[in-house]
Amino acid sequence: MNLRQIANGNPSDKKEPEVPNPERFLTLLAEGAALGVPEIEGESYKAFRSGVSRLALQLPDRLPDPEKLALIRAVLSEFENYRDLTETELRGRTAEWRSLVSFLFKEVLKSLGIDPSAANADRLLHKLAGVTSAQNASEFHNQIECFLHPQGVGSAPVEASEFCRADHSTENDNAAGLRGGGSAIQHLKRIMERGGKGYVVLFRLSCLKMINERFGAAAVEDCLMAVAAFLTQNLHSDDAIFHWSDSSLLAILQGRANEQILTAEINRIVFQNRETSVQIGGRATMLRIPLTFDITSMEHLQSTDDLHKIAQLTNAGRTQ
Repeated sequence: MNLRQIANGNPSDKKEPEVPNPERFLTLLAEGAALGVPEIEGESYKAFRSGVSRLALQLPDRLPDPEKLALIRAVLSEFENYRDLTETELRGRTAEWRSLVSFLFKEVLKSLGIDPSAANADRLLHKLAGVTSAQNASEFHNQIECFLHPQGVGSAPVEASEFCRADHSTENDNAAGLRGGGSAIQHLKRIMERGGKGYVVLFRLSCLKMINERFGAAAVEDCLMAVAAFLTQNLHSDDAIFHWSDSSLLAILQGRANEQILTAEINRIVFQNRETSVQIGGRATMLRIPLTFDITSMEHLQSTDDLHKIAQLTNAGRTQ
């Protein structure tokens, strides 16, 4: 039985209409099936579509049936090869996305002073391997959000270092002698409501955990106070600087022409940061507190809630 007989069915059955060109039908079938295959990776998809089209166009040629069957098998091989390539690509993408999420989550934990190997954090990271669907990803997203912000936006995990917990107060009863983060939010809100422009600069103080372990909380407070005084002295008199946490200070600056000029200014200030004299055991000891900073234009902020995202999710500060 040849291809025409296969397409027409039993030749003795006169009730069924004859397919005038079964080879053309096979061409359209192959090209239509290829059109419905999703594009996963651009180059592989183009090669697959090209291969199927090239083979399908040969089917209507007046070739012996064995050669036509070989062409059909070749078309099927194109589909099988593309399936294998896309499955490999999707497995690779999934593995890389999991690796990226794991890396970023660990970086966030470190920025909060949390050891990524801590029980709750490590347990959450292990759940990442089970994320195999959109529903799983949504559930994992919610679990991470609840871990990072157990009491809502701006809250921090109970495991977070005391130096990284946001200060929501409006008072100036902290070691830096500055108004707390609550005042920063109020100040920024007033500027944004009147359409003002400017920049938010988050200054991070490094090594405080080590200083606390070696010299105690009093030395940490002395360091924070010294850095706050240093920044207040070197910024403009109308700049506003706030205590955001015990390891970071937040400045709200206006009157700068652009971010490049401001970056140069802050770099110059941070470069001037020198050793600070702190009292340890009744003796003056010189310590240098490394400073890093992140600059965000107010134009990029949707609301004052974005201050928490800036403070908790940015790690690539400029170190001098």
